[in-house]
Amino acid sequence: MNVLAPLGRVTLIFLAATGRIVLFTASSLSHCVRPPIYPRLIGRQMIDIGYYSLPVVGLTAVFTGMVLALQSYTGFSRFAAESAIPNVVVVSITRELGPVLTGLMVAGRIGASMAAEIGTMRVTEQIDALSTLSTNPFKYLVAPRLIAAFAMLPLLVVVADIIGIMGGYMVGVHKLGFNASIYLDNSWDAMEVLDVVSGLVKAAANGLIIALMGCYHGYHSRGGAQGVGAATTNAVVSASILILTANYVITELFFAI
Repeated sequence: MNVLAPLGRVTLIFLAATGRIVLFTASSLSHCVRPPIYPRLIGRQMIDIGYYSLPVVGLTAVFTGMVLALQSYTGFSRFAAESAIPNVVVVSITRELGPVLTGLMVAGRIGASMAAEIGTMRVTEQIDALSTLSTNPFKYLVAPRLIAAFAMLPLLVVVADIIGIMGGYMVGVHKLGFNASIYLDNSWDAMEVLDVVSGLVKAAANGLIIALMGCYHGYHSRGGAQGVGAATTNAVVSASILILTANYVITELFFAI
C-alpha cells in the first residue's frame, strides 16, 4: 500500500484542482449572463485583448502562411503536385494553424497579463477590498475578461486567416512563380464554410480557456511576488495545454469520419 500512496496523493490533488476549476468556471459563466454588466470594463478588455494583440497575431500568421507555402512546394514538387499548394495553405490556416497559433500567442500575452494583474490584486488585498465595498470580484474582474476574450478571439482568427493566406499568396506568386489569378481562384475554390466555422468555434473556445485560466490562477495566487510569478507561469502553461486539447476535441466533433 505504501507504493500506491504517492499515486493516490497525486490523484486526489488532481481531482481537487479539477473541482476548483469547474466551480470557478461555473460561477464565472453565471456572472457573465446575470446583471449587473459593466460595458466600460468589457470595452477596455476588448481593446486590450483584440486591438493590442493584432501586431503579434498578424506577424505570426503571415510568416506561418509563407513558411507553409514554401514547405508545401518542397514536398509537392517531388510529385508534380504544385497546384495543390493553395488548397493546402487555405485548409491548414483556416482549420488549424489560424485558431491554434492565435490562441497560443494570445495566451502568452493576455493570459499572463490577466494572471499577473489579478494576482497582484489578490496579494495586495484589493480583491478583499472590493468585497468589502459590496462589489462582486467575479462581476468586476472575471466576467468582463471572459466576455471580451470570447468575443475578440474569433475576430483575431479571421484577421489571422486573411493575413496567413495572403502570406502564402505572396510566396506562391512572387517567389515560386504561380500565376496570381489562378492562385486566387484555387484558394477560393478550396475554401469551405465548414473549415472557417470550425476555426471560429475553436477561437471562441480558446478565448474562454485563456480568460478562465488567467483569472483562475491569478484569483487563487498566494505568497506575494513569488506567488504572482507562479500564477502567471501556470496560467500560460495550462491555457496552452487546454487549447491543444480543445483543438483535438473540436476537430473530432467537426470532422470525425
